[in-house]
Amino acid sequence: MLPDGVTLYFIRHGETDWNKVQRYQGQTDIPLNDTGRAQAKRNGSILRELHGPALAGFDFVASPLSRTRETMEIVRRELGFMPHDFRHDERLKESHFGHWEGQLQDELHTVDPDGFAARSKDAWSWQPDGGESYSALSDRVGTWLATVARDAVVVAHGGVSRALRGLVLDMPTSEVPFLAVPQDQVLVVRAGAISWL
Repeated sequence: MLPDGVTLYFIRHGETDWNKVQRYQGQTDIPLNDTGRAQAKRNGSILRELHGPALAGFDFVASPLSRTRETMEIVRRELGFMPHDFRHDERLKESHFGHWEGQLQDELHTVDPDGFAARSKDAWSWQPDGGESYSALSDRVGTWLATVARDAVVVAHGGVSRALRGLVLDMPTSEVPFLAVPQDQVLVVRAGAISWL
C-alpha cells in the first residue's frame, strides 16, 4: 500500500501521565508530561542528525489530538523548522476505546470482566461500547495510507503504529494488537519493511 521509494518516519507521541500509569487514553485528549517532551526532543534530534535540512521537503502530518500536536511541534523545533507548520489528519487519531477510556489496564479484569474476556479471545475484532475495534482502526489507517504519495514525518498513536505495521507488512491480524509501541524511537516505514531509530 506504500509506494516504492516512499519513506515514512513515524513517531508515537511522547508519554502522558495516563501512559505512565497504564490508563487507557484512546481519543481522550491528555497532554504530554515532561518525560514525553524529552522523548519528543530525542526523536527530533535523531531525525536532525540523520537528515537535517533534507527533511524540509517532506510532508509533516499529525493526529489532531494535543499530545501528538505538541510532539510534532517539539520535533520540528529540533529540526530547526517552524513548529506549527504541519497539517492534521483525523484518520490518524488513536483508536476510540469507548467505555474503557480512563480505565486502568490492571483493573479491567474486575471493572469489565466480560469485555476483558472477549478481548482476550479476539483482540482484533473486539469492540468496546461506544468505541472501535482494531479492525475498524486498521481500515481507517488504510484509507490514510492509500493517500500517501511522498516522504513524510508522521506523529500519531500506538494503535495507529500497530495498524500501519500490520498493513505494510501484511501481518496476521492476531499479532497486530500486541506489537510494541515505544515512545522514544522513530519507526521507519518503507514498502514491505520497517526499522527503528
